[in-house]
Amino acid sequence: MAQSKVGRNDKCPCGSGKKFKQCCEANTRGASATSPLLLIAVAGIIVAAIFFSISAARHGSSPTATAGQVWSPEHGHYH
Repeated sequence: MAQSKVGRNDKCPCGSGKKFKQCCEANTRGASATSPLLLIAVAGIIVAAIFFSISAARHGSSPTATAGQVWSPEHGHYH
Protein backbone atom coordinates (compact mmCIF):
# COMPACT_ATOMS: atom_id res chain seq x y z
CA MET A 1 0.00 0.00 0.00
CA ALA A 2 1.42 3.41 -0.99
CA GLN A 3 1.97 5.91 1.83
CA SER A 4 0.42 9.34 1.22
CA LYS A 5 2.33 12.59 1.75
CA VAL A 6 2.07 14.01 5.26
CA GLY A 7 0.72 17.56 5.48
CA ARG A 8 2.31 20.13 7.80
CA ASN A 9 -0.76 20.23 10.07
CA ASP A 10 -1.30 16.46 10.13
CA LYS A 11 -0.22 14.36 13.10
CA CYS A 12 3.40 13.28 12.85
CA PRO A 13 3.86 9.71 11.63
CA CYS A 14 6.52 9.07 14.30
CA GLY A 15 3.72 8.70 16.89
CA SER A 16 4.63 11.68 19.10
CA GLY A 17 1.12 13.14 18.82
CA LYS A 18 2.51 16.52 17.73
CA LYS A 19 1.81 18.21 14.42
CA PHE A 20 4.28 17.23 11.72
CA LYS A 21 5.52 20.84 11.32
CA GLN A 22 6.48 20.95 15.01
CA CYS A 23 8.07 17.51 15.14
CA CYS A 24 9.81 15.84 12.20
CA GLU A 25 9.38 18.28 9.29
CA ALA A 26 12.87 19.75 9.75
CA ASN A 27 14.38 16.27 9.42
CA THR A 28 12.60 15.59 6.15
CA ARG A 29 13.48 18.97 4.61
CA GLY A 30 17.17 18.45 5.26
CA ALA A 31 17.35 21.47 7.55
CA SER A 32 20.43 21.57 9.68
CA ALA A 33 21.18 23.08 13.08
CA THR A 34 24.38 24.52 11.62
CA SER A 35 22.53 26.81 9.20
CA PRO A 36 22.15 29.69 11.69
CA LEU A 37 25.78 29.26 12.72
CA LEU A 38 26.86 29.43 9.10
CA LEU A 39 24.91 32.66 8.59
CA ILE A 40 26.49 34.19 11.70
CA ALA A 41 29.97 33.18 10.53
CA VAL A 42 29.43 34.68 7.07
CA ALA A 43 28.07 37.89 8.61
CA GLY A 44 31.12 38.08 10.88
CA ILE A 45 33.47 37.69 7.93
CA ILE A 46 31.66 40.44 6.03
CA VAL A 47 31.81 42.80 9.03
CA ALA A 48 35.52 42.06 9.49
CA ALA A 49 36.22 42.73 5.80
CA ILE A 50 34.40 46.06 5.98
CA PHE A 51 36.26 47.01 9.17
CA PHE A 52 39.66 46.16 7.69
CA SER A 53 38.95 47.96 4.42
CA ILE A 54 37.93 51.11 6.30
CA SER A 55 40.98 50.79 8.53
CA ALA A 56 43.28 50.36 5.52
CA ALA A 57 41.72 53.34 3.74
CA ARG A 58 42.28 55.55 6.78
CA HIS A 59 45.83 54.31 7.21
CA GLY A 60 46.65 54.82 3.53
CA SER A 61 45.31 58.38 3.47
CA SER A 62 47.46 59.66 6.33
CA PRO A 63 49.52 62.67 5.24
CA THR A 64 53.13 61.59 4.73
CA ALA A 65 55.42 63.42 2.37
CA THR A 66 57.86 61.80 0.00
CA ALA A 67 60.93 63.60 -1.33
CA GLY A 68 60.07 66.80 -3.20
CA GLN A 69 56.43 67.04 -2.09
CA VAL A 70 54.90 70.01 -0.31
CA TRP A 71 51.73 70.23 1.79
CA SER A 72 48.79 71.98 0.13
CA PRO A 73 46.46 73.39 2.81
CA GLU A 74 43.95 74.25 0.10
CA HIS A 75 43.61 70.62 -0.99
CA GLY A 76 44.50 68.95 2.32
CA HIS A 77 47.21 66.68 0.94
CA TYR A 78 50.80 66.63 -0.37
CA HIS A 79 51.73 67.60 -3.94
